[in-house]
Amino acid sequence: MGKEQNPRRVADNEAMAKTKMLRTSPQKLNLVAAMIRGKKVEKALADLTFSKRRIAGDVKKCLQSAIANAENNHNLDVDQLVVAEAWVGKNMVLKRGRPRARGRFGKILKPFSEITIKVREIDAEAEAAKKAAKSHKRDAATNQAAAAEELA
Repeated sequence: MGKEQNPRRVADNEAMAKTKMLRTSPQKLNLVAAMIRGKKVEKALADLTFSKRRIAGDVKKCLQSAIANAENNHNLDVDQLVVAEAWVGKNMVLKRGRPRARGRFGKILKPFSEITIKVREIDAEAEAAKKAAKSHKRDAATNQAAAAEELA
């Protein structure tokens, strides 16, 4: 007679984590999020570890939380995880000010933002097929360039 169970917000092979109230602008945070989109989680963690951007530490913490959720809550293989999506949103803005000349007021905005990271488990066969297709496409382009060179 209890309540109905809520449906999952992500697919069976996905997990996500969200961090709110990050003290940086969404534009700056999106630069860091773009750095990790589509990468394997080990590579993304390495990139965030050695990034010079201040907010990269908080993004790394959020990514580690998503990986832990995938492993502990959804029983996914950590070695097969990729950053499927990483999106950034606005949060509140602190409005501060500074007195300026002739009785004016200089507005200072201190924005906060939030990030959501979704990781997805990929199977090894699909990854191998993707790599094979990519190398086949590259070989075809090389052969086409060589044929064009012969004609010239």
